[in-house]
Amino acid sequence: MSKKDKTNVMRVLEQKKVDYQAYEWDQVPKSSVDFPIYKTLVTYGKTGDHYVFVIPTEKYLDLKAAAKAVGEKNIHMLLEKDLLPLTGYVHGGCSPIGMKKQFVTVFDQSIKTFDQILFSAGKVGFAVQVSPKDLDRVLDYQLAMITKDNED
Repeated sequence: MSKKDKTNVMRVLEQKKVDYQAYEWDQVPKSSVDFPIYKTLVTYGKTGDHYVFVIPTEKYLDLKAAAKAVGEKNIHMLLEKDLLPLTGYVHGGCSPIGMKKQFVTVFDQSIKTFDQILFSAGKVGFAVQVSPKDLDRVLDYQLAMITKDNED
């Protein structure tokens, strides 16, 4: 990956000396991935506070479980138009690392079962693969059961 293609996420990982592998989405071997792909979702609670949840792409955020994990009565998904001004990221390129402000961040506890996970590198079309064991060097986060298998 050329220097001009480096994202803020990659720079933060390098600054914190966290090993990572960068990919462009078309380079990710989707049919034989040995590690799961995670998505970053931004929400807000009744208190007005914002929260970041990182879950496997094939799962849905359980809003009740997520609210409980952050001590809110309920939470709502942030509107797409509000994402860039709040986080510095666009829809499809949102990463838990390198946001404008560090929000309370919760990863689905499933990351504990993997040696490597993949998530957005902060730019549409780019991803980073990291070890969940290294995330605490970059992020202050918690783990919780926050997913469900369907939208219902």
